[in-house]
Amino acid sequence: MGEDEDLLESRRVRTVVLGVLVVVVIGGATDLYSDAPTDWFSAHVVIEVTLMAVSASVALYLWRQWSRAAARLAGVRATMAVREAERDAWRRRAETALEGLGHAIDEQFTAWGLTPTEREVALLVLKGHGHKQIAAATQRSERTVRQHAVAVYEKSGLGGRAELAAFFLESLMLPSARRQ
Repeated sequence: MGEDEDLLESRRVRTVVLGVLVVVVIGGATDLYSDAPTDWFSAHVVIEVTLMAVSASVALYLWRQWSRAAARLAGVRATMAVREAERDAWRRRAETALEGLGHAIDEQFTAWGLTPTEREVALLVLKGHGHKQIAAATQRSERTVRQHAVAVYEKSGLGGRAELAAFFLESLMLPSARRQ
């Protein structure tokens, strides 16, 4: 199910739940009116009024909570849109540098003699993905991904993912840090 389908399904469920609660309130009121009770403190009347009050209260409570959740969701979506725009702007500004870094990483992978699969695993490890994530993304078993990662570390002479990341990023400095 996509996000729009989930949202539509959620609205349907809310509508049904609120509809049922409103039907209980209206049905109870209609029943009381048609019964025309002479004693408003009889068990039958007290039970119906209680059911109507509880249903109306629950309907109001749910409606308020769903409204608040929708407002929070709208805020989260707006924040996500801002972060995505920031990310995209950063990528556009850094495109040349990233392309150069990509070429440098590719050259180093070649120098280490990595196979295409090892290169793919090494790049995903550099990007911060775990073995499970890499396995899912590459349609391989987690065990196979681990074996490729070990081969990368052996061929590169590095001790693991932290050393692999440090190899490529250790000399990376911010421009303000270079001036000092």
